Parts: sequence; C-alpha cells; structure tokens
Amino acid sequence: MNKLTTRLLTAAALLSMPAALSAHRMWLLPSGTVFSGTDSWVTVDNAVSNDLFFADHQPGRNESIKVSQPDGTPGAIQNGATGRYRAVFDVKLDKPGTWKIGAEMTGFMGSFKANGVEQRIGRRGPPQPGAPAPLTINDIPANATDVKIVETLGRNEIFVTAGEPTTTVFKPTGKGLELDPVTHPDELISGEAARFRFLIDGKPAAGIKVTVIPGGKRYRDAEGAVELITGNDGMMTFKWPAAGMYWLNATATDARTSNPKATERRMSYATTLEVMTP
Repeated sequence: MNKLTTRLLTAAALLSMPAALSAHRMWLLPSGTVFSGTDSWVTVDNAVSNDLFFADHQPGRNESIKVSQPDGTPGAIQNGATGRYRAVFDVKLDKPGTWKIGAEMTGFMGSFKANGVEQRIGRRGPPQPGAPAPLTINDIPANATDVKIVETLGRNEIFVTAGEPTTTVFKPTGKGLELDPVTHPDELISGEAARFRFLIDGKPAAGIKVTVIPGGKRYRDAEGAVELITGNDGMMTFKWPAAGMYWLNATATDARTSNPKATERRMSYATTLEVMTP
C-alpha cells in the first residue's frame, strides 16, 4: 500500500469518527514572531485541522480574536477574510515590544432532562445560518433531572515582537489556565531549554499535562509529540530539538466552577511558538 492510499484511508476513517474522538486542533500560525521594527505587519492563519498548520477541516473565527498591544491596551486585526478551510488576518505592529494575539473561549456544555426529555445546552461546532439559538445554563429549569454540565475555559494565543521583547502582555488575569513564561516565547533557540510556568486562577498549576508538537506532521510518519508534566511550582522545561514552528497545548480539570449547576471545569491553553536557529 503506497503513502497516498494510506493517507486517503486515514482521511476516510477520520471523517467517519465521532467529533469527540477526532484529533481536530485549533491553531494560529503567524508569518513570523520576531520583527525588526514598528513598520511591520504580521499575517496570521486561523484554523482547525487534523495535521497541525495544514488547513484541512474548518476555519477559525476571526470575530473571536483580540489583540493586546505591548502596553496592554487593545489593538485590532485588519484585512480579515474567511475561506473554506482557514481564516486569515493581519495585525500592524506599530508599537515596539511584544504583542498578544488570540481568543478566549468560555461556556457551558452538557445535558439535562425536563419532564423526562433530554435536552442539551451549548453549541457544538460553528453556528449554522437559520439555526435556533442554543440553550444556556440559565435555561435549565429548577425541576430538571440528570443534570450533567461542564464549564469550559480555553485560550488560543500567540506572541509576536517588534524590536526589543517586553513582558506586559504576560500579566495573568487570575482566571483559568494561563501561561506565565520565564523564558520569553519570542526568544526560543534550537538546542536550548525554555522554562514556562502555568497558572490556574493565578496560582502555580502543579501536575498538569503539557504537550509539545512540531509542525509539519503532513510530511513525516510520526507526530513527534512530547508530553511533559508541570512540577509543584507549575514549571516545565523543554529543550527544543530543532528550529521551526511548534504547537504547545496544556490541559487541566477541576471542580471549581463559576456556576453550581456545573460539576466540572475543563481548561485548555494553546500557543504556537517559533524556534530559531542559534
């Protein structure tokens, strides 16, 4: 069986799998992360796919993207467009320092029974034209039974630097799972180790799983994922094996929900990192 046949069979298998079992990942891919000055632009691809950085499933939602300028004030995306498999936008880097670009996703998902009929809250997948608005956690009646609700909080963000790197955009919000880097994300060098700290609600996130995957899976047999566990101080250390773009993802679960109707909180954090040659 040749490689093309194998890929076609794999694609067919993925399409036949339930959405929960497929390997779709949200990612932002910048045209670069380090720029020489304040007359620069960064172009960002925004997509959800199986193979990282290869758009093959659906576009991301540009309307969810927020920009933080180096001084922490809001910025804006420009020239946004959405295609069949990816969205794209630009950000003008007209202030020196490190910018944060990304999205924060919060919500509740699950099911309950009302008068013996099961109903679901939350939306799965992108909104469809003409579809009714999904039920929310506030729509659960007081007499509902079999209530199974999960609170979700996820971040998908990147960092780009114009000129000298700065750190203002890394100030934690104290809400959910966040990256509190010790090594600046825009100063990563192949063959050198980086140290990243993760926080949950502003405190060190001990024992959470962090996965690091190099881009370019489409052109190699193995995914090359490396799984790490944070220490008691929320810290992880990783030595970059080669230059290129990497996707880093961290996940955590606890019971500290913001609504008593939800019994579990699922948190995620994703970023794309560029590693340079020495």
